[in-house]
Parts: sequence; structure tokens; C-alpha cells
Amino acid sequence: MKIAYSLLLFTAILCACAEQKSAVVVSPISEEKTKEVLDHHWKAFQQNDLEETMKDYTEESVLITPDVTYKGLVEIRENFVNAFAAFPKDSTTMTLSKSIVVSDVGYIIWNAKTPKFELPFGTDTFIIHDGKIVRQTYAGVVN
Repeated sequence: MKIAYSLLLFTAILCACAEQKSAVVVSPISEEKTKEVLDHHWKAFQQNDLEETMKDYTEESVLITPDVTYKGLVEIRENFVNAFAAFPKDSTTMTLSKSIVVSDVGYIIWNAKTPKFELPFGTDTFIIHDGKIVRQTYAGVVN
């Protein structure tokens, strides 16, 4: 009897765990949402708006640049504080040359002219899930 009860209890726990796994809801990928986040991010970056820019990230986000990989909100914020200092809003011209969205991937090519340097080519790739940038890469050429 003890063995049958133990087996029954084990089976019930196993079934409950299986039901919980199947209850996990994965949000469908929306190109419209990916584009919305990409557009928001570009506008916030152009405006040097740190708080709006940070709304696009989570604690799990990762931003990879040629020099440093930033993980989480504190480190990513540090990157944008430095970027906004390098691209002052009132004296920088930024142009978005290309913006492509495929599923959860956003890709942009852009250039900028600041008082101290010119960036004739910059590119970012974004992986966007549930309205947040979860992964981003950046590369650029500075003159």
C-alpha cells in the first residue's frame, strides 16, 4: 500500500510539473512592436533623453560594443551617459540611413557629425522581445 501511495504521489507531482511547463506563455514575435521599439530608441537617442532611452532595456539586457560589453541597466546607463556627452544634442547632426526590421531583429545604419568628431558609419543590431531590447551590438567608424 505504501508503494502504491508513493507511486501515486510521485505521478501526481510529475503531472503537475508537466502542466506548469505547458502553461508557460511565450509572446508571439511582432514586427510592429520591434519597429515601435526601434523607432522609439532612435528618437530618444537623438534627443539625448537618458530616461526614455533606458525604458527600452531591462536588467537582463546586454549591449556589446567594440570596446566594452555592458550588462544590465546600471552598465547600459553608463554607456549612454558617455554617448550623450560625445553627441551633444544641440550641436550634433545625426542621420538614419537605413532601418530594417525582420521578426524580432532591428538593424540600423546611421552617421553623425559632432563638434569634435565625425562618425561616417555607425551600425546597431537589436534583438527585441516583449517590447524591450534584450541584446544589442554597436560598431562605428570615427574620424
